[in-house]
Amino acid sequence: MKIAIFDSGFGGLSLLNEALKRFSGVEFIYFADNENAPYGTKSKDEIIRLCLNCTLFLTKFNIDMIVIACNTATSAAITELRSSFSVPIIGMEPAIKLGANAGGDILVVATPATINGNKLSDLIHKVNLQSKTHLLALPKLVEFAQNMEFNSEEILKYLKDEIYKFDLSNIDLLVLGCTHFNYFKDSFRAILPDKISIIDGVNGTINQMIRRLGGISKFGDKNSIRYISSTKNLDIKEIEPYLKRLDIMREIN
Repeated sequence: MKIAIFDSGFGGLSLLNEALKRFSGVEFIYFADNENAPYGTKSKDEIIRLCLNCTLFLTKFNIDMIVIACNTATSAAITELRSSFSVPIIGMEPAIKLGANAGGDILVVATPATINGNKLSDLIHKVNLQSKTHLLALPKLVEFAQNMEFNSEEILKYLKDEIYKFDLSNIDLLVLGCTHFNYFKDSFRAILPDKISIIDGVNGTINQMIRRLGGISKFGDKNSIRYISSTKNLDIKEIEPYLKRLDIMREIN
C-alpha cells in the first residue's frame, strides 16, 4: 500500500505523524511544496494550479491514495483534482461536525483562503450548527511554523491581538482549520479559558482514509517514509523537530 500526503509545507506532517501511529505496512510519500508556501494567501486559481502540479508529480510514484493534508488546498482544489485524476483523493476540512453539540459559540481559525472559500461556508450550512460560528484568519501562524518558530512572545502577542477581539465568554470550542496550527496548541491553550476545547481535523481525515480502504489499516509490519520537497529532497533530520513537537501537541485539547 502506497499513500502520498502533500501540503504547502510542513503543516501536513501533523497528519503524517498520526497516520504513522494508526497504519502499518504502508509506504508513505510526504511532499512539501515549500517553494510555493504559503497557499493560504494565494488566489483560488493559483492554488488549483499548484495542487494540480503536486498531484501530477505524485501520480508518477504509482500510489494507491493521495491525501491533501492542507485545508486550504482542499477548500480550493479538491473538486478539480478529483475530476482530473482517477486515484482516490482524500481532503481535509475543519472539524466543525464535532461542534454540532457544542453548547456555546464556535471559533474557527484558518488561512484567509479557507475562511473566504465557499467550501467552509457550505460545510457550516450542511452541518446545520445550532451554535453561532465565528471565523478568524491567522496567516502569520503558517509563517511561524515554516520557520520552525513555535515558542515566542511574538506568537503569543499575535494570537492575543487576534483572538481577544472576540467575546470568549460565549465560546466553547476552537476549531483549528489549518494543519500548520497544530504546532501551536500550547500557545492557544495558554491564552484561552479552560472551558474552551481545542480540536482539529487530523483524526477525522485518517478515519476517512481507513473507510476508503475498506476499513483496513494494517498492510504489513512496518511503515516506510520518503520525504520530498519542491525545493529539494528532505533529510529526516530536518523533519524530526516537527514530529517531536507534534508528539507533545497531540496531548493538548
